[in-house]
Amino acid sequence: MAKKKQEEPPKGSPAWMATFSDLMNLLLCFFVMLFAMSTIDAQKFEQVAASFNQTFSIFDAGATAIGDGVLVGMGVSQLNELDDYINSTGKNPEGELMPENLEAAAEMMDEAKLEKSEEMAEKIEEVLEEKNLEDEIDIEFTAQYVQLTLNGALLFDSGSVEIKEEAMPLMNQLGIILQRFSQGTIEIEGHTDNVPMSGSKYSNNDELSSGRALSVFYYLENNTTLDSGLIKHSGRGEYQPIADNSTPEGRAKNRRVEIKIYNALSAY
Repeated sequence: MAKKKQEEPPKGSPAWMATFSDLMNLLLCFFVMLFAMSTIDAQKFEQVAASFNQTFSIFDAGATAIGDGVLVGMGVSQLNELDDYINSTGKNPEGELMPENLEAAAEMMDEAKLEKSEEMAEKIEEVLEEKNLEDEIDIEFTAQYVQLTLNGALLFDSGSVEIKEEAMPLMNQLGIILQRFSQGTIEIEGHTDNVPMSGSKYSNNDELSSGRALSVFYYLENNTTLDSGLIKHSGRGEYQPIADNSTPEGRAKNRRVEIKIYNALSAY
C-alpha cells in the first residue's frame, strides 16, 4: 500500500502577521502625525527640567553627579526631610502628638469619656440645686455614665412596687432631666437590702427589685418622650449593697433605684 504524501506547510509568515504589522505601522504614523501637529512650550519645558535638576540632580552628567557625591548627598538630605515629615505626622490639628500605641489611644479615649460624663454631671447637679432636689438624688459618674441614685423609701412603701403618690413630683423632675441630658442608653437598676421577704406577693428580693425597676421604666415610658428602646431595666436584688446591712441606716441606703445615663462616647 502506497504511503500518502504529507502536505508541506505554506512558506513565509502567516497571513495574520502581515495584517498586524500593517496596523502597527498605521498607528505609528498616526501618533507621529499628532506629535507633528502639536506645539511644545519650550519655556515650560525648560522650567520643568530645571526643577528636576534642582531637586534630584538627574539632568547633569550622571557619572559626575555620583562622583562628586551630589546625587548621594541630595538623597541623604531628602531622607532626612522624609524622616521629619513622618515624625510630624501623627499630630492632631493642635500640633499635639497622637498616641504611638493602642494603649495610649485607649487612655486618651477614657479621658475624653470621663470629661464628657463630668460635664453632664455638673449640668444635672445645677438643675437639682435649682429644684431643691440635691438631697433626694445623689450623683456619681464614671467614664461610661452619670448615675442618679434615689432612695427606695422615697419611691415605694415596704414590699411594694407601686410608686407612691407623694413621689410623683420627684419622678416628674427626673423625667425632665433624663429627656434633657440623655445622650443614648439609660439603664434602671432596682436594689434591696438582705432582709428576706415576708407577707408580700413577691417571694424574694430579686423579684421585688425587678418590679421596682420596671415601675420606674413604665413611668418614664408613659410620661416622657424618651425612646423606650434605649431604656434598660433590671433587678439586682441584695447582691450589690453600698452600705452595711447589719444597721437600719445601711439597709435604708441599700434599698434604692439607680439610673445610669450613658454618655455619647460610650459604646454601651
